[in-house]
Amino acid sequence: MTLGLWTLLLVLALGLVLRAPIGFTMLLSGVAYLAATKQDMGLAAEQVLNGMYNSYVLLAVPLFILAANLMNAGTVSERIFDFCRILVGRMRGGLAQVDILVSVVFSGMSGSAIADAAGPGLVTIRQMLKKPEYAPGFAGAVVVASATIGPIIPPSIPLVIYALVSGTSVGALFLGGLLPGLLMAVVLMITVHIIATRRHMPRDEPVPLKDWPSVLWRGALPLSLPVVLLGGIYSGAFTPTEAAAVAALHALVLAGLVYRALSWRSLWGVMLESTRSSAVITLIIAGAFMLNYAFTAEGVPQALAQWVAEQSLSQVAFLLVVNLVFLVLGCFLDTAVMLLVFVPMLLPAVKAVGVDLVHFGVLIVVNMMVGLITPPFGMLLFVTNALTQIPIKDMLREGWPFLIMLLGLVLLLTLFPQIVLWLPQSMGYGLP
Repeated sequence: MTLGLWTLLLVLALGLVLRAPIGFTMLLSGVAYLAATKQDMGLAAEQVLNGMYNSYVLLAVPLFILAANLMNAGTVSERIFDFCRILVGRMRGGLAQVDILVSVVFSGMSGSAIADAAGPGLVTIRQMLKKPEYAPGFAGAVVVASATIGPIIPPSIPLVIYALVSGTSVGALFLGGLLPGLLMAVVLMITVHIIATRRHMPRDEPVPLKDWPSVLWRGALPLSLPVVLLGGIYSGAFTPTEAAAVAALHALVLAGLVYRALSWRSLWGVMLESTRSSAVITLIIAGAFMLNYAFTAEGVPQALAQWVAEQSLSQVAFLLVVNLVFLVLGCFLDTAVMLLVFVPMLLPAVKAVGVDLVHFGVLIVVNMMVGLITPPFGMLLFVTNALTQIPIKDMLREGWPFLIMLLGLVLLLTLFPQIVLWLPQSMGYGLP
């Protein structure tokens, strides 16, 4: 490796060890690379600004964040919870099953795992903790596991970021994530059923039949958002980026005008939190443009592709190695960092092996969602702990069956790419 690359990696490692903000660390690493290679410092601004201004799809990220925060600030989460109680509440371990179904519905609106855990997940945990049959650790583990569905079923913030770095169709990625997301829900519900049966967990109290019309009506408007978004995207009415603006407007109208659950003060808080979250992601993206420039200038992606070609790996063997690497990285790094730094380095090798970019994108994002629930830095574990005070060790002890089932699904998606590709191809993706 050259002096410039050593300098970049040293500064990056030092920032991670000192727990400095990752975005600043990445930017500083890129600047250190330019200094070590005696290049014009103006390249830093050029790479960041060109990357930002040429990425129209990037506008979807802050808008989806705003939509999720608006729904959490209103009464949308509670309405979806009541609606799902009618459908699956009578199953064994009913409240846990309700949480998983709520995550499926909410994922069609937000595209964020954190928003799922902090909104509908918190509502469900409060309900489960009222019943002694649900241990706090189990309640937290269910919410943490089900929140991973959020970024898989469209819309999805991680898939938008993957589309940014890979040039893949956002619409195809959204279609590719739909079936895997539903399969995630199925395997988690099966796991809950097995655990609930063994522990003799209760069935939820039935919702009186006379209350069904009002509950269904309360949930109808929030449930209309996924239909509007996906229908608009695939009918050509608007692009995936414009769909993010539609989602934010839909959430604002519901929470503010229809349900009147937003005051001016709470709306200001939502805007402030959405701006803060968007700024963090934007800073990471800016740093990623710098690192990608450095790695490309040093020929790292090309060297990696050549190494893979020399190993004569099959597609399955290559994906198994990549899965293993990302599972390990997911224990320590943020999803955005892996998507923006490591995925671009792998793309030449992915193309050389012949792996479909839609299949690879969905598979990697599912893999990264598993990283959100694995120690030592599983973000969903820390978010749920901060909101509920449920000890992380209790969630880990109760959560290993869910983790095993999700890892099994990752393997299934690796071996059978048509699970991801069938729906996009049936809608015209990849056809001449």
